[in-house]
Amino acid sequence: MTKTTLTTRIRTLTRLTVTNRVSAVYLALIGGAMAVAAAGPLFTTGPDASLIWVWPALFTFPAFGFVAWLGEAGWGGEAPVWFLVGGIVLSALVQSLALGTVWQTLRGRRDQHARLTPAN
Repeated sequence: MTKTTLTTRIRTLTRLTVTNRVSAVYLALIGGAMAVAAAGPLFTTGPDASLIWVWPALFTFPAFGFVAWLGEAGWGGEAPVWFLVGGIVLSALVQSLALGTVWQTLRGRRDQHARLTPAN
């Protein structure tokens, strides 16, 4: 594999993961949920203050379910915070890539149909 091919693949993955509309909105939603969850314990002092982290996990759930399973298997339900937060970030990026790929596929089909003319 040449350097140009590798660079092209990395750019394509980045474009699909971050720079299209659907992925950007999804990542903004996850980032906002994580910011609120991180700031929550600063303003709330109660036994349920840490439950705010349920929302970012739910927003990334299909992929985060695997991370939660790994945490349960590896640490027996006492997974460290860095593992869970990293799992939320990784899950969001994986799902953003999937959303970007679906979006690009649907747009490609729409553009392909737009090019058809009655003469074809």
